Amino acid sequence: MRKLPFLNGIKAFEAAARHGSFTGAADEMNVSPAAVSRMVHLLEARIGVTLFERTPNHLVVTEAGRAYQTGLTPIFDAIANLTAQVTAQAGTRVLTIGVGPTFAIRWLIPRLTDLQKEQPDIEVRFATGGVAAPFADDWTCGIKLGDGNWPGLTSEMLFAADLLPVCAPRLAARLKQPADLKGPDLLRVVHAGGDWPNWLKAAGVARVAAKGPQFEYYGQALQAAADGAGVAMGIRPYIDDDLRAGRLVAPFSLTVPKGEHWYLVYRDARRDQRDFVAFRQWLMNATQPRPARRRNRGS
Repeated sequence: MRKLPFLNGIKAFEAAARHGSFTGAADEMNVSPAAVSRMVHLLEARIGVTLFERTPNHLVVTEAGRAYQTGLTPIFDAIANLTAQVTAQAGTRVLTIGVGPTFAIRWLIPRLTDLQKEQPDIEVRFATGGVAAPFADDWTCGIKLGDGNWPGLTSEMLFAADLLPVCAPRLAARLKQPADLKGPDLLRVVHAGGDWPNWLKAAGVARVAAKGPQFEYYGQALQAAADGAGVAMGIRPYIDDDLRAGRLVAPFSLTVPKGEHWYLVYRDARRDQRDFVAFRQWLMNATQPRPARRRNRGS
């Protein structure tokens, strides 16, 4: 008879060892750090092996713990991959994408029709917890803004997150140079306090300070800009479709790197899952720059 140890404890230990903290494991497992600690303690007691050396500020994997984790991680990856294969073979084709609400609304959803034409049998679901949300076990993949370094995840770069001020056409007509910008007209995003200072410094008008209305998400600020409420700091690719359609205008050509990029992120066990393979190929094609639209000279 197969005798397996405390499986919840094994899962908690493997996640904590991979992340280097109980907090990282807790985010992944959707439990508290204290619960992860208790499960690991119970596992250590049952197998009679110390897996972590605990100090007030550090969690260090022991030699035995490292050997255990090295063997466990590929096993969990194999289980996830096998489950995905069985699910796919059973005809359940669900693709769950973890993505921020603004990216979903302003870039991904407008392109879903193209994906559905290519893959009509895939049911797409969105988990819009935001780009800072922990990567959930039930997500097929995610699209995140950052430096590309997320422990336990594979990341592939999609876009550079360049910054470019945008506004309604009637407001752009009054802006001839960056010095024409007025602080109260500059719309702000709560979690992106460095965007305006970085761009204004690069434009040589660091004396101007953004003092306009503040919004929780980029999408809200961009909508306010389109409605004429002020100038928003646009971030690519959020603004590309609006610029192409003329709903927003970039009064200045200066773009400034945000210092981060957009990435497709996923667990390696998903790499060969057919629905993910199809989505990844479509996404890579969709992120290629579109050719500029030519105007009819006779119009």
